[in-house]
Amino acid sequence: MIAPEAVYIMASRPRGVLYVGRTKNLVWRIWQHRTGAMKGFTRRYGVTQLVWFEWHDGWESAAAREARLKRWRRAWKFALIERGNPGWADLWFDIRGDFDDSVEGAGRVE
Repeated sequence: MIAPEAVYIMASRPRGVLYVGRTKNLVWRIWQHRTGAMKGFTRRYGVTQLVWFEWHDGWESAAAREARLKRWRRAWKFALIERGNPGWADLWFDIRGDFDDSVEGAGRVE
C-alpha cells in the first residue's frame, strides 16, 4: 500500500513570504510550522498560515510536484493559491479536526 503524501504552501500573510513543503502527516507538520516548534525558514520569517495543499499517492509524485512548485515564479504560486483559496484563508482550521494544538496537548487527538 502506498502512503499518501501532501504537498503544501504556507504564507506569512496574503501575498507575503511563501514556503513550499511536503509531508506524510500534514496536520502534525503544519502544527510544527505554526508553533515554531522547529528552527528554520518558517519560524524565522513568521510563515504560519496553510494556504494551499494537495494529496499525492506516494512520495515520488509528491517529491516531483514539490520540486516543480519550488521552481515556479511567485506570481504562478499566487495564481495557484488564489484559484482554490481566493481569500487566502488559513486552511489549518479545515484540516486540524480533533488535533489538540495547545502547548500542553502537543498533538493529542481526543
